[in-house]
Amino acid sequence: MSEQPKETSKQINRRGFISKSALLGAGMAATPFAFGSEINDSTKKLINNPAVIGGKRMLGSLEVSPIGLGCMGMKSGSYNPPRDKKDMIPVIRGAVDLGVTFFDTAEVYGPFTDEELVGEALQPIRDKVVIASKFGFELSTGSRGGRNSRPENIRNAVEGMLKRLRTDRIDLLYLHRLDPNVPIEDVAGTVKDLIKEGKALHFGLSEVSPSTIRKAHAVQKVSALQSEYSIIQRALENEVIDTCEELGIGFVPWGPVCRGFLGDKFNEYSRFSEDSRFAAVPYFTSEAIKAHMEVLNLVREWGRRKDATPAQISLAWLLSQKPFIVPIPGTTKLHHVKQNQGALNISFTDAEKIEFRTALEKIPLVGVRAPETALVDQ
Repeated sequence: MSEQPKETSKQINRRGFISKSALLGAGMAATPFAFGSEINDSTKKLINNPAVIGGKRMLGSLEVSPIGLGCMGMKSGSYNPPRDKKDMIPVIRGAVDLGVTFFDTAEVYGPFTDEELVGEALQPIRDKVVIASKFGFELSTGSRGGRNSRPENIRNAVEGMLKRLRTDRIDLLYLHRLDPNVPIEDVAGTVKDLIKEGKALHFGLSEVSPSTIRKAHAVQKVSALQSEYSIIQRALENEVIDTCEELGIGFVPWGPVCRGFLGDKFNEYSRFSEDSRFAAVPYFTSEAIKAHMEVLNLVREWGRRKDATPAQISLAWLLSQKPFIVPIPGTTKLHHVKQNQGALNISFTDAEKIEFRTALEKIPLVGVRAPETALVDQ
């Protein structure tokens, strides 16, 4: 992957990153379960100011921080070379100090390596955080196979999760991808039994249609749906998010900054090697990136207006769409976690949301999901 330097005139005003994230970090790094932090009078004022810390959000009946942390890319090598555990544990624990209580992983990440990392990092404060993990693939050989949500495989997966995550329960247990050979009612029934046994506390789904959500919810209450959603990837606005709202289900966007693009990570000169995961993403072709620079410029413009970075604007926009939306941006850098938390200090008025949306919908998109795909299980 190569990237040409961006022109200085296009650079976002970095004061937003410094002021917003530093202010938020000062207030949140002194949480009661922080690793080695002290609370002084000034940080007490920030902690008690919901406009600064952003309060909490609900995924069904599960309370979480407004922004979580996606841990997929830390050890699995999914989008970057696997990072060393000694470098990633401080990122996860540092996120806790910054107010993050919601951590997302899955058995297939690695497989298994990210769960092991998350388990070790959060073991000292296990009761203060919410851990989400996912099942749904055949992993009995130690490598990823096809989809497998047979009841016995779900149970085996959960037993492995509990050991790797060093815990006695999974706070939010997701079906990672639907198995076409297993009725969703059977999956929901198995998770219902696991919840009765205390091995899981809440049930989640990922990348499924409104009809599948309803079928599962009728058997076992669904707390959260996790699917890709960002300023660029908006297919889930076709019935899915409305279904979540109707049923009282939280919505957890993965890829909330469009895999780094809306964080100003790439530009029209970016290219990816054939073995890069990015090369297989339809909205990362050279044609798509060139087309989407107009979206990025819109985000940059709003960043200048609100003294914020593109990533902060992208996350704040998602948070403003519905009160039950909890994005989980992934990163391997603590300063990015801090920057992301700064999005909690940014708000959009109703008029601003209309203005933003009007400008956004005039921009042609390339390589994104069509709205009708939201009505089909992925």
